[in-house]
Amino acid sequence: MSTHENEITSPVRLCTDDGARLNPSARGWSRVPLHEANLGEPAGTTKRWDYWAILCGDYVVSSVYSDINVLGLADVYWVNLVTGETGGRSILLEAGSGITLPDVPGTNPLTIAVPDFDLAIVDDEHATRLLAAWTESNGTPSRLDILVARPTAHESVNVVIPWDEEHFTFTSKQQARPATGELVVGDHHIAIGADNDAWGVLDVGRGRWPSRITWNWGGGAGRANGHVIGLQFGGQWTAGTGFTENGFTVDGVLTKIGRELEWTYDWDHPLEAWRVRDPGGQLDVTLHPRFDKVTDVDAGPDLGSQVHQVFGWWSGVVVDDNGQRHDVTNLQGFAEEARQRW
Repeated sequence: MSTHENEITSPVRLCTDDGARLNPSARGWSRVPLHEANLGEPAGTTKRWDYWAILCGDYVVSSVYSDINVLGLADVYWVNLVTGETGGRSILLEAGSGITLPDVPGTNPLTIAVPDFDLAIVDDEHATRLLAAWTESNGTPSRLDILVARPTAHESVNVVIPWDEEHFTFTSKQQARPATGELVVGDHHIAIGADNDAWGVLDVGRGRWPSRITWNWGGGAGRANGHVIGLQFGGQWTAGTGFTENGFTVDGVLTKIGRELEWTYDWDHPLEAWRVRDPGGQLDVTLHPRFDKVTDVDAGPDLGSQVHQVFGWWSGVVVDDNGQRHDVTNLQGFAEEARQRW
């Protein structure tokens, strides 16, 4: 085992009964989601979201459904990594205007329907289905229908990051879930998971956050010598808490890494290589980006976001808890730095 962190093996509530503070029993990580996020509603600090990305060869499709307390956001986004063409649609809603997420992720459908934008994210015990229909900014009708499988006994990184008793979050990072379906933009039909492997990525967030935070997140999936490898790691935002969101799966079995990882990249030149290395020797991979998705929103001194999220190919090596070395080449994936004021 490559972590000192406490492993949780049975369901637990994230907060104390009054929802005000972190439940001491919730500190830890698990191989499947086990936390119930009974957060309550302290103004301005509670954030809830489900973010999906589908890595599908020369395309990436993503969708977010989020309530960050001060506003609600839902979107669909797509990019052709070869041409750089992008599309999709996003909506912003006032707080309390229809974006709601359950305390236990995946237990209620996430839906929104407004003019020119419909989104539904629906779970059952075997899969998650993403259904969307929208109108592009140029008037083109578009739709999405993707099924992301949940293989039996598939493990993931699920962990509470505790900054203090009043600021903490539960995150579930699920990588390497097989995806199939279709993206349709006007007359253009893009098959997902038909000719090439496609992989679903889920980021669940439920917590109370500091008003300013910077994080790294990276992940990816692919096949290596007959095995399915899923990569998952973060940085900056977990430093000093005693917990990380770092690990990787081999054929659905998680190796959890409790050490902080070393990230090497250049914010000002995001299309150069991003290297992520475990000083303990269990992970050393480099992403060679193909595309940079830039977010730069300045809504005043207390609200804004700057993000470089790059998509490309990971190559390198991981060493699992059994000591087995896995060389990986050209795994589909992404890496990002996000600077948030919220």
